[in-house]
Amino acid sequence: MRLITTTLLAAGIAFGALPAAAEPVNLKLDRSHIYIGFQVTHIGFSTVHGRFNDATGEITFDKDKPEASAVSATVQTKSVDTNFEARDKHLRTADFFDSEKFPTMTFKSTKVEKTGENTGRMTGELTLLGVTKPVTLEVKFTRIAEHPFPAYKKVLTAGFSARGKIKRSDFGMTKFIPALGDEIELVIDVEGVRCEGEAAESPSCKA
Repeated sequence: MRLITTTLLAAGIAFGALPAAAEPVNLKLDRSHIYIGFQVTHIGFSTVHGRFNDATGEITFDKDKPEASAVSATVQTKSVDTNFEARDKHLRTADFFDSEKFPTMTFKSTKVEKTGENTGRMTGELTLLGVTKPVTLEVKFTRIAEHPFPAYKKVLTAGFSARGKIKRSDFGMTKFIPALGDEIELVIDVEGVRCEGEAAESPSCKA
C-alpha cells in the first residue's frame, strides 16, 4: 500500500495533478468595466469611433465546457457617445438609433463554439430598431480569479473580449449609406463578477 501511494504521488508531481472540474458560474457585467465600442468609416476620410456608456447583462460561464456558456446583454441606445455632442444627438434621432422609440438594443447568445485554448466563437441574436438578426463574435477569455484588492472583497471576476462586424442596413439603419459606412466593427471588453455573499458588497457588484 505504501508503494502504491508513493507511486501515485510521484505520478501526480510528474504529470501535474488535475483540478476538479469547475462548476459553471453566474456572473453579472461589472458596469464599471464595460466597453462596448464601434467603428464606422466617414466619407472615406477617416474612421469614427464611438461607444455606449450604459449597459447591463449576465454571463453563465463554464470554463471546462465553454459550449455550455451563455450571455445576455441590454444596451441603452441613448448612451451612445462619439465624443461630439451634436453628432450624438443626431445619432439618437430616427435617422439612426431612434432612442425615443427604441430605447434599448439587446443581445442573447444562441451558440458557443470553442476555437482554441482561450478563444471561442459566439453566435447570438441582436435586436436593434425592432429587428432581430444573427451576429457572430470572436471571443477571447482572459482570466478568472478572485479580485486581488481588499476593497473588492475577493469577488470572483472573469474577463472577456469580443470582436465582430455587422451591417447596419440589416437592421433598417440606412441613412447616409454609402457616405457613412454600412459595415460596423464591434469592439467589446467586459468583466463579469459573481455577486454572492460578502462579495455582493464589492464596488464591482454595486456599480
